[in-house]
Amino acid sequence: MRTPSVTRVATAFRSIAQSAHPAIWIALRSETEALAEAQEIDRRLAAGEHLPLAGLVAAVKDNIDVAGLPTTAGARSYSYEPAEDATAVARLRAAGAVVIGKTNLDQFATGLVGTRSPFGAVPNAFSAQHISGGSSSGSAVSVALGQVDFSLGTDTAGSGRVPAALNGIVGVKPTRGLIPTTGVVPACRSLDCVTVFARRLDLARLVAELLSGPDEQDPLTRSTPPAVIRPSVPGDTLPDHDQDGSEGQRRRPGVSRIAVPTAEHLEGLADGWAQRFAVVVDGLRQGGAQIVEVDIAPLLEAATLLYGGAFVAERTAAVGDHLAAHADLIGTDLDPTVAGIINAGRDISAVQVFRDLEKLDRLGQAGRRLFEDVDALLTPTTTWHPTLEEVAADPVGANSRMGRFTNFANLLDLASLAVPAGAVNGLPFGVMFTGPAFSDQQLAHLASRIGADDINLLVVGAHLSGQPLNGDLVRAGGSPVGPVTTTSSYRLYALSTTPPKPGLVRDASGSPVIGEVWRLPAAGFGAFVAALPQPMVIGKVDLDDGSQVSGFLCEPAALESATEITAHGGWISYLNALKGHENP
Repeated sequence: MRTPSVTRVATAFRSIAQSAHPAIWIALRSETEALAEAQEIDRRLAAGEHLPLAGLVAAVKDNIDVAGLPTTAGARSYSYEPAEDATAVARLRAAGAVVIGKTNLDQFATGLVGTRSPFGAVPNAFSAQHISGGSSSGSAVSVALGQVDFSLGTDTAGSGRVPAALNGIVGVKPTRGLIPTTGVVPACRSLDCVTVFARRLDLARLVAELLSGPDEQDPLTRSTPPAVIRPSVPGDTLPDHDQDGSEGQRRRPGVSRIAVPTAEHLEGLADGWAQRFAVVVDGLRQGGAQIVEVDIAPLLEAATLLYGGAFVAERTAAVGDHLAAHADLIGTDLDPTVAGIINAGRDISAVQVFRDLEKLDRLGQAGRRLFEDVDALLTPTTTWHPTLEEVAADPVGANSRMGRFTNFANLLDLASLAVPAGAVNGLPFGVMFTGPAFSDQQLAHLASRIGADDINLLVVGAHLSGQPLNGDLVRAGGSPVGPVTTTSSYRLYALSTTPPKPGLVRDASGSPVIGEVWRLPAAGFGAFVAALPQPMVIGKVDLDDGSQVSGFLCEPAALESATEITAHGGWISYLNALKGHENP
């Protein structure tokens, strides 16, 4: 059942007002204005109009124009008032989505960390000590926290994928040019992509499809050509690798063939990440995919050109004049790390540009050969998840580590898709499928196999992030999906248990209750539920977005000695209120 647009907009503004993450947003629309737009969408839908995104709300990265809100690109001194929506924004609004506001970013979309902004660093959705990733930091975290259903970002070096991985959501980086960049402040104009974040792969892909298509104002837009089907001939002898990396296995017709990096290119990952990646790879193998180890050295060498070569001059061409005219603001409104990167392009000669273009052509040729024999390349999305302190101590070095597997995609005209793949040490871990231009749908098909048997579970109390029993979820292989809110058909009670925990019960005259959804592998879910003590039970819970999820409920008998706390809206708010009474 579709949630009325008016209801969803009101919920979004309430969630934002209650959030502990004020740096997510640079500008919000008037709630009155957004509600009026939502009311009109509900009217049009009731009249029979086809609006595939009706009932959904969106955030837009603040280097993408939204009429009625300033565009800053993360710098107050750069701010301007756009006369019209960017093409991508106009298309999502035409499909029935309501834009809530503009989100924070690494200034001028230069960075993969989410800390390079005078509007404040955006912390991770699940750890205030860790980075969100960037540059599309606010867009990713607003989705991960459930404030919006999906968001728009941009991606030149990985900005639409790294923050997706670090916040446990999906990040779609389409083939260059499929989504027009009209109305987008350029970082590297020839490489930039508009991207989509969502908590569900199907929604992310739907939005990307709706935004795609030619635009007369954008000379770089293009359309997906007619599908080219590569025949699978029984008995063909394309090389493959066995599990030990040796060649000799024949390609099996109708079976997906997925490349993974050789061991040396997976060195230096954060603790536990290589092991988690191996689990993902093994799951795909067990599901029938052929796994092929490949040398990705040409791709990694191409990646170095984005910041270590002539292409940085394209950033200088985009906003270098603004930096020069406002040099006195470097260190205040203008981030010094970003300014240093962009200003370095002034020293790049035309000779170096053509040398790097020739080098890229040769590396691209080697990259295309890699993809001739496989359906996609699977890698971790990034290499580590640093804390805010670690990035502050080494802003350039920390950022450089983030883009090992992302920086080459746009340079080499590749499509890419980042998806959640569990958790390590209680924080999200993500993997990424990368393939040739226009392989977007094939990548989505492959990505749908990651966690295909996983089960989502709603928690509302002691298993929430940071609460005493959250470790039980992590040990069961759980990873956070994000905050959610139930419909108004529930009541919440504080039970007489140790440790303290709430009980959720269905009641048609109740109120919305805030919780979190966690994703667990089927085996982990079974073990977790088997160990569940009374009076807790698992049942179906209705969420305010119209979906239904398995979640914690409570046996009615336990309510006899319980205290109703529904008015607090959720367990954390209730605990905070208790602390307030204890410390007046």
